[in-house]
Amino acid sequence: MGLSSPTYFFELHRIAALAALLGMLAQAAPVRAAEEMLEIVTASGVHVFTVEVARTDEERAKGLMFRKELPEGRGMLFDFKPDQHVSMWMRNTYIPLDMLFINGDGTIRRIAENTVPLSEKTIPSGGPVRGVLEVIGGTAKKLGIKPGDKVAHPLFSDK
Repeated sequence: MGLSSPTYFFELHRIAALAALLGMLAQAAPVRAAEEMLEIVTASGVHVFTVEVARTDEERAKGLMFRKELPEGRGMLFDFKPDQHVSMWMRNTYIPLDMLFINGDGTIRRIAENTVPLSEKTIPSGGPVRGVLEVIGGTAKKLGIKPGDKVAHPLFSDK
């Protein structure tokens, strides 16, 4: 069987088609941020979350858009280094969220509870923040999370 055989060309064609298909699937796959652990220290105890950390413009822009569910104990942490005034919205977001606006030292500045899915109303931070944690709506109330509570994650420092 030489390089000019019909079998050789058929195999090359199959390999090229497979490579093209894999390339299309890779492009269609959702962009997911890195997953890390985060703790919130409240009067009722320490609550641990697994969070995706959105550090790039692309990750922050997409956020939790188009997702149909977010399990309890999971969320997305937006990194807005350096600290700045931010506004969030719920465009293309199908699930209600609690948004925790967090100062650079890890102190929760403000909480927007049960934000309205698909709303384009802006939700301001109320001052400069380093990050925003989005968790499933109702989490803050359920766990007793309040402004002034502390978030432990490498993003925040005691400086």
